[in-house]
Amino acid sequence: MTTAPTAPGGSSGTLLDRRALALLFAGLILSMLLASLNQTILATALPTLVGELQGAHLMVWVITAYILASTVMMPVYGKLGDLIGRKPLLVGAIALFMAGSVVSALTLNMTGLIVGRTIQGLGGGGLIILSQAIIADVVPPRERGKYMGIMGGVFAFSSVAGPLLGGWLTEGPGWRWAFWMNIPLGLAALAAALFLMPLPRNRRGRPHLDLAGMGLIAVGTTCLVLLGTWGGSHYAWNSPIILGLIAGTVVAAALFVFVEGRTREPIIPLHLFADRNFNLTTVAGLFIGIGMFGVLGYMPTYLQMVAGQDATASGLLMVPMMGSMLVTSTAGGWYVSRTGRYKWMPIAGSVLIAAALVALSTLSVGTPIWLACVYLGVLGVGLGGTMQILVLVVQNSFPVTQVGTATAANNFFRQIGGTLGSAVVGSVFTARLLSLLTERLPGAEGAVEGGTSALTPDVVKHLDDALRIPIVDAYNDALTPIYLVIAPLAVLAAILLCFIDEKPLATRIEREAPAESVVPADAPVPTDLAAGAQARVPGAPAAEEAAAGDVDPLADADPRAIEGTSAGSRR
Repeated sequence: MTTAPTAPGGSSGTLLDRRALALLFAGLILSMLLASLNQTILATALPTLVGELQGAHLMVWVITAYILASTVMMPVYGKLGDLIGRKPLLVGAIALFMAGSVVSALTLNMTGLIVGRTIQGLGGGGLIILSQAIIADVVPPRERGKYMGIMGGVFAFSSVAGPLLGGWLTEGPGWRWAFWMNIPLGLAALAAALFLMPLPRNRRGRPHLDLAGMGLIAVGTTCLVLLGTWGGSHYAWNSPIILGLIAGTVVAAALFVFVEGRTREPIIPLHLFADRNFNLTTVAGLFIGIGMFGVLGYMPTYLQMVAGQDATASGLLMVPMMGSMLVTSTAGGWYVSRTGRYKWMPIAGSVLIAAALVALSTLSVGTPIWLACVYLGVLGVGLGGTMQILVLVVQNSFPVTQVGTATAANNFFRQIGGTLGSAVVGSVFTARLLSLLTERLPGAEGAVEGGTSALTPDVVKHLDDALRIPIVDAYNDALTPIYLVIAPLAVLAAILLCFIDEKPLATRIEREAPAESVVPADAPVPTDLAAGAQARVPGAPAAEEAAAGDVDPLADADPRAIEGTSAGSRR
């Protein structure tokens, strides 16, 4: 069995010693915390926020605008990170995110808030992708499981801390501080990115930007999200606007495939789709994203409006979901690093997600709070065993020079699911709610000050039972049936993941050059090089020529074949 090169003081295959790796990882955690907190902190503040700004009809866009902008930017950050290096992009993403936070905090209306959230998303799309890709730059897949598990734990922590913090701020200094708090946290992440991240430098020269691909992906994604948001609620499915959005999505997708097959540096290379694991995890992640964002975005609102909890309490009631997700994600990551086995985890996780969604669909006004917490805990276990493992599977299928692009593409389609989930759930929820309120309380607009668009948990709590009970029932009946409709998607995800090829996790970081950083001196001769490539072993004349700068012994090799020169070293 061969042994991968080890940096002084580092673990096998890593490029940094333990201290440098710990500092770099701490910086990445700060960046991920900045983005993940922002995805959840408004969940408990949303009912009060939209009530104060009198924009309940635009509530869905507070969440969707951020997710849409971040989704569009994910492939851009991933590809540019592979081309020009990830550190400058991470610095720019943090700065852009902070700018969006300032705009959101200063807004006086819903339009300004949506604009600020969009700017935040343009930066936030890079924070998660670049963090996941940076850890792949310095840690091999076999060791990466425990780091990815901790990163998944950051999402779980944020999903607990976010609603709690959002509720506390809403009831205390005000919801605007949910944005102001990003400034000191962003400055800390910025300092970490600048001073704690000694990353490998890019040596690929001046990049060729796929501007056409970037534009088409923005147009297609926007059309798709608007289709999910407006279809059947704001506009009939056969209306000219909806038909136009369908046509726009299809045309943009077709043109995107055409362009990507002909450009020099495609933003999402089509060869990624030749890998079975990439396809399976991407589609499964899209399905799971729909359910995850549908619950995360609107469950705290449900708990406030239906269960009568205040903003802080509704955040606390999400703890079972996030606590179980934190434990499962972290423990699962360590298990994968220790054993190298991972296939069963996302399959089991998807089944648990489906079961939890079915259970949540049975909630009613009279359901005990503890039972709802149990259902949320089951959902957290499923998510913790699924999300980060899918990223690891993708990263293990490609060399590190493509890992940013592959990671971003996989996350892009997952975010598409999340965007659609948030948009569709929010749109259907809002449409059903307004319809039920109109049906059950014909005079509610006049009976409630400001109308139904100005309803907040506090306002509902102090209404007479004649008004309060129909409103609470309407909120329950508008949301819970939606979870039953999306539960089969998690079942489909579990079925797809059964066909994953459980490739052994690499014990070294796969690079295309130079040879000595990839293949140890005692490695056997590669037997599965790309057609026309001539196998060369370090220490042979060809390797000596390469050392002199005349020949690159890996110039013609398939990168995955190089990494596979010692299957035994992967275990």
